[in-house]
Amino acid sequence: MVSANRMIAIISPESAPIKRMIQEAREKGMLIDASCGRRTRAVLMSDSGHVILSAIQSETIANRLKNLDEDGGAELDPEEEEEE
Repeated sequence: MVSANRMIAIISPESAPIKRMIQEAREKGMLIDASCGRRTRAVLMSDSGHVILSAIQSETIANRLKNLDEDGGAELDPEEEEEE
């Protein structure tokens, strides 16, 4: 799980600048691979400078964050995503 309060950006992993950012984070030891061996579908930036790779699509994460604001207590759990 990732703390929603610590996230500052949700980015698509497709562009060359994001791929460079991922590589730089890997070299600095600031990369967290939470994709569990699956294809990376979203890259999360945290306020601490950590880069988190996720197998969950960015739209799904954004919707969960929106629901967090509405519910006021739900957690962001990657195991809840259905296979597409």
